Amino acid sequence: MIISVKNGVTRMPEWRMAEPVDFELDNNEHIAIVGPNASGKSMLVDIITGSHPLLMQDVTYDFAPNTSKLVSENIKYITFRDTYGGDNDRTYYLQQRWNQMEIDENTPTVGKVLEEAYMRAGEDSGERRAFKEHLYEIFNLKFLLDKYIILLSSGELRKLQLCRVLMTAPRVLIMDNPFIGLDKETRQQLRELLETISSERCLQIILVLAKDEDIPKFITHVVPVRDRVVLPKVTREQYMQTATLSATSSLTEEQRREILDIPYREDEYNTDEVVRMNKVSIRYGARTILQELDWTVHNGERWALSGQNGAGKSTLLSLVCADNPQSYACDIVLFDQQRGHGESIWDIKKHIGYVSPEMHRAYNRDMPAIRIVASGLKDSVGLYVKPSAGDYEICRKWMRIFGIEDLADRTFLKLSSGEQRMVLLARAFVKDPELLILDEPLHGLDAERGELVKDIIDTFCQRKNKTLIMVTHYKENLPPCITNSIYLRRHQ
Repeated sequence: MIISVKNGVTRMPEWRMAEPVDFELDNNEHIAIVGPNASGKSMLVDIITGSHPLLMQDVTYDFAPNTSKLVSENIKYITFRDTYGGDNDRTYYLQQRWNQMEIDENTPTVGKVLEEAYMRAGEDSGERRAFKEHLYEIFNLKFLLDKYIILLSSGELRKLQLCRVLMTAPRVLIMDNPFIGLDKETRQQLRELLETISSERCLQIILVLAKDEDIPKFITHVVPVRDRVVLPKVTREQYMQTATLSATSSLTEEQRREILDIPYREDEYNTDEVVRMNKVSIRYGARTILQELDWTVHNGERWALSGQNGAGKSTLLSLVCADNPQSYACDIVLFDQQRGHGESIWDIKKHIGYVSPEMHRAYNRDMPAIRIVASGLKDSVGLYVKPSAGDYEICRKWMRIFGIEDLADRTFLKLSSGEQRMVLLARAFVKDPELLILDEPLHGLDAERGELVKDIIDTFCQRKNKTLIMVTHYKENLPPCITNSIYLRRHQ
């Protein structure tokens, strides 16, 4: 037995599950911890890893054949937030990824980070070098080795994190929603890689998943978590026989009407061309991200934007939102206004609702959720102007529509990753924007909440003068209202 928790109760009351925890990981087992958002999955992992110490009886470990007994060396945990960055995010801000002024000789490249991880993990050997090269090939990292960390897409960051951790040869690898942010090809490669290394190496894998359909075939057992209760471990076959792989929206007719009947503002942009890009190119040093892109988005169109990791999807959106400094050197028209001809960033942002992995990463302020939503009215990360009573009422309405009204007074960093994403989605809708830009909006959401968000997007876009651009690697995440699509290919 590698990990054993018996009748576990955490010392700190705020981290306690609803019932004492029993959990075991045996040799040759690979476990999926599954459950809806805020069910207690991450709390269980924190107990398993010793982050939340227990009363009376500690977690017991046996990491044989590894000689080290340190939990920190034997258990590696890649959290949800690792999708968006690394270990030191305190100085990160929303526009940093596209700001070359932040790049200097001390800015690490992918190759430097991976080489340092490789050297720290053990003595150099032919076997270890071969495994490193195999990881580089699987994750298509060779062409990224000279790329600065600050410029990586969320999917590329996930590849980097996985590769860096796997090179340390842990005894137990825990990953929170490992497939989010990865394109279809890379998701399949990751499944195959995990299956291969789990059979060839002395490694047990635990995946923390919000959706039953994400459970890979190499998983042997499933531990369901519901309402902060850890249910008994069952085999994957037993679990899949009773799993519900589809979900229905819980958006009520009253909520639909609440969205459809929102009054239109007098200061709305009513233009035919919402976005027009003419021969737009973006380069960072010798690396080309976008090359002579022509793209026009008309009023009322709903675009699906897709492409490989690192193809430039988020960079494209950063140009529209004026978060990318290079946007002012490009021929871009937004709401019939030529970029760089007198309009301010804030004039533009007033008419755009936006959520993205970069935004999720930038929100490190532990303020009440309702204030996060209210920040969408001021287009700020954080809230520096006190909202009016009317502002708060609008915020509560959208939190009610997204099913998170009860989270209003809870602070953001105390919420689960799925709850955080719902708060940021409410923030994007709160000002009733003419242009809605949603970059992987369903990241980390369970099936039920994912269907709810799709229904909200679809209902919102039934109104006049509403345009949508949505990025996703999952076709099933697209709402029915999609009318157009564009696919970006990565420049090698």
